[in-house]
Amino acid sequence: MLPGSYFDDLKVGDVKLTPRVTVTEGHILAYAGVAGDFSPIHMDAVYAQTTEFGGRIAHGLMGLSLTDGLKVQSATFKDGIALSWSWVFKQPIRIGDTLQARIRITEARVSKSMPHMGVVVMAIDLVNQHDQIVQTGEHGLMVPRRPEALEGGASA
Repeated sequence: MLPGSYFDDLKVGDVKLTPRVTVTEGHILAYAGVAGDFSPIHMDAVYAQTTEFGGRIAHGLMGLSLTDGLKVQSATFKDGIALSWSWVFKQPIRIGDTLQARIRITEARVSKSMPHMGVVVMAIDLVNQHDQIVQTGEHGLMVPRRPEALEGGASA
């Protein structure tokens, strides 16, 4: 079995910190290759110095991707299935920034259409090494229920 919590183990208000990741040149190059976004703000140091950011910054969606990866690495949920993301980009992410996600459960309910699953909504802040929120939002996830919670028609 993969590590992580079943829906039945989660409670509204639970908070979890993920592992950290330090953003590198390799992250930006790899993400640009996958996304096809080679914008000069990400790739051209000379150009990027002329912008309001004063240097290269990471792709905004790379921050969201890193957030999802950190969530998975934290083993918070067992086999979660993404339902939704609502995301806000607040500050740039720079090469050398160390990022961590703070995850807080804000809603939890048994799925009506799939009672063997629970629907969880999380508030997530992606913070840098200065504890500044660089990205924030909500994430909806479907999470399996404990097999024993389903036996005999028990519900959470």
